[in-house]
Amino acid sequence: MAARLLARAKINWALNITGRREDGYHLLDMLMQTIELCDELTLEPADELTLTVDGAPETWEGNLVMRAARALCRHVGKDLGARMALAKRVPARAGLGGGSADCAAALRGLNTLWGLSLGEDELLSIGATLGADVPFCLTGGLARVSGIGEVIEPVPNAPEVPLVLVTPGGGLSTGEVFGLWDKGGWPETPLDTRALARAVADGDLAAADGLCANALTAPAIALMPEIGRLIDQMRELGADAAFMTGSGSTVVGAFADGSAAARAAARISGAVLTRTLSGPAWEAED
Repeated sequence: MAARLLARAKINWALNITGRREDGYHLLDMLMQTIELCDELTLEPADELTLTVDGAPETWEGNLVMRAARALCRHVGKDLGARMALAKRVPARAGLGGGSADCAAALRGLNTLWGLSLGEDELLSIGATLGADVPFCLTGGLARVSGIGEVIEPVPNAPEVPLVLVTPGGGLSTGEVFGLWDKGGWPETPLDTRALARAVADGDLAAADGLCANALTAPAIALMPEIGRLIDQMRELGADAAFMTGSGSTVVGAFADGSAAARAAARISGAVLTRTLSGPAWEAED
């Protein structure tokens, strides 16, 4: 029997870089939340591992769905098969964690399909080796995320907030944005993640807007000035909070009123209307 999983994307209400490890990984302090926008991953029993993306065979072993499957096989010490089909809806190179969400959905779905019975800690440990956003995408909801993405502090009772997303210029390379930040000379990014988490959980978007900060916004704007213009446009169209998510290039407008969000989305070419969620980053459907 086939299983269909909805791999939910995420936004960063805030992102700060607090240091860098000797192995090159950046230490982060972030507030992240699951959103409704998602990819769809279908899994079926098979003798071999195969993957199609939007109907076309995917032969690149670096795809995070295939990497998740290979990592599970290594973890249990045997080769297993599945027919995997991914339908992409989340823009790539967008700061929305689409690949990480796909990876997390694959880990959970294959754990069930293959009857591995791996516990939450095992899945999180495997996920952390595959990408910094994967542990959060395995957990979901609203959470403060730190370390290199493996330290997750859930924030309960998060409300659903209407969002407008715009991804200009076909996205940005995460490595290029971090690399530019590493060269230095950027303004300090003061961030009170706990105060921001309280504001978001309370639905106080005005307070949240004053607390949102992303250390990567300035270098991303240096690479793609349209990001800055879109943040300003979101505010002009009535967004109660406007910011860039992750390493970009997606600009997020958060609205207290769903009708205002819909009107704003209609005014911006390519905008996506969605909302934050308080639940997990994935859902399984038969």
